[in-house]
Amino acid sequence: MEEEYFKILNTKVEIAKCDITKESTDAIVNAANSHLAHGGGVAFAIARAGGPKINEESREYVKKYGPVPTGKVAVTSGGNLKARYVIHTVGPVWGEGNEDEKLSNAFYNSLFKADELELKSITFPAVSSGIYGFPKDRCAKIFFETVKRYLKENASGLTLVKMCLYSKKDYDIFEKTAREVFE
Repeated sequence: MEEEYFKILNTKVEIAKCDITKESTDAIVNAANSHLAHGGGVAFAIARAGGPKINEESREYVKKYGPVPTGKVAVTSGGNLKARYVIHTVGPVWGEGNEDEKLSNAFYNSLFKADELELKSITFPAVSSGIYGFPKDRCAKIFFETVKRYLKENASGLTLVKMCLYSKKDYDIFEKTAREVFE
């Protein structure tokens, strides 16, 4: 298993080639759409592995609060996953405008929600860089810069922030970018 990590204050920021549905952190982040309809990509894999409870809770959330705006988050239980929670964040579609800020908000608000829930660990996918078309290298830079800023601006209880990448190619992009941001 390939992995690399960096320290920011008391938090380990880790990059790993892994399957997010098998992560045992307190929460995993889902790259969701605004209606929390988990029909493709990472969202489908998480909903399938987590069982029907995630879809049920997602439908209930949207029914009660409406669609999740881009850059914001919603929380469900982890269902059958090892993670206790799934933090669903809506990233931008490449080309819709103001994408960098929206993606940074999606990462930042996920971290904020994890602290609000008093969690110690969270695992992210490369939000928006799949079917939403966000360039991977740009996603990586925004992720690491946002994590760095968040941890410096907030008294976070998080001891682990992990980026889980499914392919070696994506891992290499994120690992290279992390070195540029943290070293």
